[in-house]
Amino acid sequence: MNYTGLKALELAKLIREKQITSKEVTMGFIERIKQKNVKLNAFVNEEFEGAIKTAENCDNILAIGGKELSPLFGVPIALKANMCSEGTKVTCCSKILENYISPYDATVVEKIKKAGMPILGKCNMDEFAMGSSTENSVNGPSLNPWDNSRIPGGSSGGSSVAVAAGLSPLALGSDTGGSIRQPAACCGVVGLKPTYGRVSRYGLVAFASSLDQIGPFSGDIEDNAALLEIIAGYDKRDSTSINKEVPAYSKYLNKSLKGMKIAMPKEYFIKGGLAPDVLEALNSSVEIFKKLGAEFEQVSLPHTEYCLATYYIIATAEASSNLARYDGVHYGYRKKDSKSLIEMMTKSRAEGFGNEVKRRIMLGTYVLSAGYYDAYYLKAQKVRTLIKRDFDRVFEKFDCVLTPTTPASAFKLGEKILDPIQMYLSDIFTISANLAGVPAISLPCGLSDNKLPVGLQLIGKPFMEGELFTLAHAFEKAYGWKNTVNTEV
Repeated sequence: MNYTGLKALELAKLIREKQITSKEVTMGFIERIKQKNVKLNAFVNEEFEGAIKTAENCDNILAIGGKELSPLFGVPIALKANMCSEGTKVTCCSKILENYISPYDATVVEKIKKAGMPILGKCNMDEFAMGSSTENSVNGPSLNPWDNSRIPGGSSGGSSVAVAAGLSPLALGSDTGGSIRQPAACCGVVGLKPTYGRVSRYGLVAFASSLDQIGPFSGDIEDNAALLEIIAGYDKRDSTSINKEVPAYSKYLNKSLKGMKIAMPKEYFIKGGLAPDVLEALNSSVEIFKKLGAEFEQVSLPHTEYCLATYYIIATAEASSNLARYDGVHYGYRKKDSKSLIEMMTKSRAEGFGNEVKRRIMLGTYVLSAGYYDAYYLKAQKVRTLIKRDFDRVFEKFDCVLTPTTPASAFKLGEKILDPIQMYLSDIFTISANLAGVPAISLPCGLSDNKLPVGLQLIGKPFMEGELFTLAHAFEKAYGWKNTVNTEV
């Protein structure tokens, strides 16, 4: 039996019913990784020994019985390479952290382990989550399983490839400006950025602390909801974590959309800003939603035009501050044979960081510098407030906002790597949700003219991930998306 073709909840059911063992499932995915990862480069650190031990422990617990099990008990998962897991490498796909071994577990990793989910390893990413294509990784790019000449999206490209190619039934990524949703769209899987504060960031290596959020990748909406329920919740170790009850997200599935109101912002559908085949897929999706009972209306989010500039001021400023800790002194890469402390720190950072990370550190340092702080960083924070108010006004009348996830389907490897502005524009439709702190989900809604996945984005009210699952699940059932690469890669 090909376990790698089944969804996570299907696997969990078979494991609980003892039709298969967690070890059999885990070994099946390990074999799949051994066969396919050499080409796809989704995993950068394989943790098979630990995964097998966890799976064996799951099988022993099942044999004894009498213990309440999580909905995903025994099902393997993959982590993005910026999440701390005790005793394993956490490199952020950067030379400066090439040999860093984490001494502790991130909160999400603690929850994954408590849920009895074997961790297969760490997935490839743009260095320190800075990028939209996974081409900024010191480990080289991951390849899109739909077309190996194309990018899988970023920065969580490895996680999306792992799920799309059947190397793991589930994965975790982090999203600072679209780094879960954009690769999910490129690879034809489901990716959710939860509300800021819904999932603990403790143990997530920081890029931009006011924007970063951990979220799930999955093959379908039901699996995504089940995984979010496991990782969400208050954590006193994260000062930005919100003490709000986590609902049973599965109860939001299989509901009617009758009377639900969806807003379509005109700023996201401007002529020339969207590939024709993406627009066609979105228009078809709107018709499906209408048949399901949803109501649509065009709205305006007037400060949308300032999102990109605002994001790249705030994100780079916070990156400059967060990455100051990598100095070659405490841990990570250190330049040897330096003649002074200053020379050692300078050369360690110059050799340890890649070009994109250096670019963002310099931009961030500049906007925070004396004489420029008020003109750039302070002004960006004020505009961020206006962007959030735009969403607040729309959510007074509507249940969610529907937009494209990306302007076009996955582009060719190398196509934009030398043009930072064009690369940054890949996230033009996703960054607003991070600036506003609201939840957003990307799900497949069709194929482009060149037979690549197209993503649909739903943006919701704060802490209303359940309503997003209601809308997304109804659409998914009506559309009937099939991941045709899962067994063909």
